[in-house]
Amino acid sequence: MRESIVDGPGIRFTVFCQGCPHNCEGCHNPETHDFKGGYDCSIEKILTEIDKNPLLSGVTFSGGEPMCQPEAFLTLAHEIKKRGLDIVIFTGYSIEELQLMTEKNQYIKELLLLTDYLVDGRFELKQKDLALKFRGSKNQRYIDMNLTRKAGQIVLAE
Repeated sequence: MRESIVDGPGIRFTVFCQGCPHNCEGCHNPETHDFKGGYDCSIEKILTEIDKNPLLSGVTFSGGEPMCQPEAFLTLAHEIKKRGLDIVIFTGYSIEELQLMTEKNQYIKELLLLTDYLVDGRFELKQKDLALKFRGSKNQRYIDMNLTRKAGQIVLAE
């Protein structure tokens, strides 16, 4: 957990999860890949830390792969929304893959409904670009989920 200005718009509180099935070459967070690594942290502790900073504009879920722990992140997301904060999720899955996953996983479906911005797609070292906003490689998309839901098609964020 840490505060950030690079993990989404405004001042953010970033929650890193442990475990990732993607193992992208050149990942900036390879220590989060092992599903048996990391440590347990209660949602209450995370919320206590979030509540300490009145300047936050939102919370970012990063990893590892947050969609491997959708039930816990959904519980946290409900509490974050009660605080009037937005939610950004970084995922190695494409939004199309996530939409297929929602057919079997209600938690992912509900979590996506609470997501304001989604950075989707696996990091691809050959497409790495440090000039990109909130993403690491050109294949990844920064999606405005609220506009996407309204339009019924993917709308990229500015």
